[in-house]
Amino acid sequence: MPDETASFKSPVLNTYTIVEGAELQLIDESSKSKFVIRAAPGTPARASLAQVFAGSRRSNDVLIAGTRPDEWMLLGPSEPVHRRIAELPEGGHVSVVDWTHGRAQFRLTGTAATRTLEKVCSLDWSDAMMPDGAVTSGSVAMVTCDLIRSDVDSTPSYLILCDRSFGQYLFDALIDAGDEFGLSVG
Repeated sequence: MPDETASFKSPVLNTYTIVEGAELQLIDESSKSKFVIRAAPGTPARASLAQVFAGSRRSNDVLIAGTRPDEWMLLGPSEPVHRRIAELPEGGHVSVVDWTHGRAQFRLTGTAATRTLEKVCSLDWSDAMMPDGAVTSGSVAMVTCDLIRSDVDSTPSYLILCDRSFGQYLFDALIDAGDEFGLSVG
């Protein structure tokens, strides 16, 4: 199994120092494995993913997100993601695409995360519309993104994924949006 992190180059070119204990943090998680799986109705692979559209769940260290009808993203550390993909049952129309190097992934965590996102995205970030585990797509700072709420220790946390080529721009836009809330970047 290849180790993506050994040869991975982040789309975020600038370096930042994380301030421990900050109430709002933006972390570049682009080196984590990202796979897209498309599976037709009735396929064993679809049944094994067992995740509905617009929702997500953890299976060991792998986050399984229903991003679109008949489409899922598997996100997490390389080894568990590759293991989960190897366990997918065969049969029917199924495709597996490695997006690890083609997509940026950022995590915005903290009590002011929703207020930060409200500055750059017109989605309704309330708990009723975007509870923990919710998955959606939208424009964040005019960049098309997949968004997953994946709370950390009951603190609001959002995974924001976009095409790699927009990574530095989007990271900088999120820094600008979160600066007034005491954002720590890393």
